[in-house]
Amino acid sequence: MIGRRTGWALLLSCQLLAVAAQAQEAKKPVVRQNVPLDSIRLSDPFILADAKTKQYYMTGTGGLLWKSPDMKRWSGPYTVAQPDPTSWMGPKPIIWAAEIHPYQGKYYYFATFTNQAVKIDTVQGTPIERRACHVLVSNQPGGPYVPVPGGDATYLPANKPTLDGTLWVDKDQKPYLVYCYEWLQNQNGTIEKIQLKPDLSGTIGTGQVLFRASDAPWSRENPRSGPARPNKVTDGPYLFRTGTGRLGMIWTSWIYDVYTQGVAYSTSGTLDGPWVQEKDPITPPNYGHGMLFRDLNGKLLMAAHSHQDIKGHYHRVPHLFSVDVSGNKLVLGKPYRP
Repeated sequence: MIGRRTGWALLLSCQLLAVAAQAQEAKKPVVRQNVPLDSIRLSDPFILADAKTKQYYMTGTGGLLWKSPDMKRWSGPYTVAQPDPTSWMGPKPIIWAAEIHPYQGKYYYFATFTNQAVKIDTVQGTPIERRACHVLVSNQPGGPYVPVPGGDATYLPANKPTLDGTLWVDKDQKPYLVYCYEWLQNQNGTIEKIQLKPDLSGTIGTGQVLFRASDAPWSRENPRSGPARPNKVTDGPYLFRTGTGRLGMIWTSWIYDVYTQGVAYSTSGTLDGPWVQEKDPITPPNYGHGMLFRDLNGKLLMAAHSHQDIKGHYHRVPHLFSVDVSGNKLVLGKPYRP
């Protein structure tokens, strides 16, 4: 869902991943049992540790779900997303970066949906497909996830490609959708916020920019001419609080052709920022699109995927890391094996 370097190389990788995701959606998945985590091919992993069912639920790009009682062995993939085929998404949308958030007794499925049949813009000769963050709902963590009753037809403007939406309840106790406005259109990807309705059935007002891809001191890309410059890509925002109450956000971009995740902190302690980027990345090279969760025993972990380019094909696998946020900043620990 994001590219590698600059210009056409970035666009080509976006298209390749879209084709792969579409192929995954086109065929009915074969459910497997007792699959170890490092044998699962999955981008943008998101893990919900559900205390009610005492199960782990993992989703991500592709719109499929994996289940496990202990994170050692997984069953799946299961099809759980059931968007409205008559909506703007069309009958077979590509699904990216799905997340499952418990909220007020229900489970909400935040995901990016792409309708390749609809073009919303052309930038520098490149057609921009209809892509946007949207929310589905279920009474069970394992789905099925369907449109929110009475919900908005769209959560974000139809003429803007948005992706990687996540949920955050800020200090004002209001829910917000935090998402990326894609670099393909604005040429300098942003991370933005918009207020959600109290029941998450839609949005209120307009989006506000939190920061831009070029704000990161560590991101780099090689232009066709001239010196290196900041990368255009914003990807995978996820918010957290430290033990001191500091608000942080992990997010991903690139250092040349290396997939890289950094962290920013809000000086106000709220989404409004201002946001200050840490100088150095937070994860090892070629790991990114992370999220934080506590396992059923209360241990804080990060789920992220590793990224390898093998003869032009992306190989992405979920991984776990220990995490410490008890102090004033996020400290990444060692790889974790359940």
